[in-house]
Amino acid sequence: MSSQSVIEAQRVEDAEAGSTVGPQSNGASETGAGDERDTARTPARARGWSIVRGLRPTIVCSWVVLLVAVLWVLFPGFFAPYDPIAGDAAAALQPPSAAHLFGTDATGRDMFSRMVFGAVNSLSGALIAVTVGLFAGTLLGVLAGALGGFVDDVVMRVVDVLLAIPALLLALSIIIILGFGTVQAAIAIGIGSIASFARLTRAEVLRVRSSDYVEAAFGSGGSSALVLFRHILPNSLTPVLALAALNFGGAILAIAALGFLGYGAPPPTPEWGLMIAEGRNYVATAWWLTSLPGLVVVVGVLSANRLSSAAAQRGRR
Repeated sequence: MSSQSVIEAQRVEDAEAGSTVGPQSNGASETGAGDERDTARTPARARGWSIVRGLRPTIVCSWVVLLVAVLWVLFPGFFAPYDPIAGDAAAALQPPSAAHLFGTDATGRDMFSRMVFGAVNSLSGALIAVTVGLFAGTLLGVLAGALGGFVDDVVMRVVDVLLAIPALLLALSIIIILGFGTVQAAIAIGIGSIASFARLTRAEVLRVRSSDYVEAAFGSGGSSALVLFRHILPNSLTPVLALAALNFGGAILAIAALGFLGYGAPPPTPEWGLMIAEGRNYVATAWWLTSLPGLVVVVGVLSANRLSSAAAQRGRR
């Protein structure tokens, strides 16, 4: 065999080998691309599963309770089967049943309907109380921390006086001045919480004010007002908002306590604390008049506290 024929035979073998390797390499590249797509999907799947695993049963239950309470406030007529004010003497003091889920009171009013409509007064009162404390306390804390000097001394002495008075006694004293009612009770509770908001806000403002980026903002020619609203306040309000969330559950309980003492909504207005007070004379014969409204208050407060504590933990991360 001549050398030329040997060379041609070698070329044919190389061509056949190249055609054989080509599809294999294409298959390998396709496999590699598929692996890359799977790898790209993996972080998204991992994040989704981490979120699902992070939903603890207590948090899910708390969200469900909060959602139900909000729906009660927005659409009470949809959930309440009876009039919360009108009673039926023939149906007085009936125990819980399919017709009356929470039973009836001494005048024949459906307790479940009164609980649903009472959510409007109790939860709106708690929201007013937290709002009053948040805005007034934040304003005082910002003034004390930003201005310092004489203003800081005056504000903090007022805060010390407010903290020295028991919250319930302070609320009762303010209600005597403002008058009875859910709104007046909410304002009184909000005034009692101003001191805690002011102290926390002042501490956060002082902490952020001494940070390096705030000093750099002042050094670059920024005015005090500009640095305050652009740098100090946005970085100081996270713990304050967490405190507001924590105070919401306590405000619900305080509104119910003042209503129980007779300083909240007047009868026959449906309000959770007032309902418990109206049923205290029937504890031995009609347990549902106090137990079920009390259970609703406890579940509402615990749910609000659980969600607020979870939000505070997430904010610290």
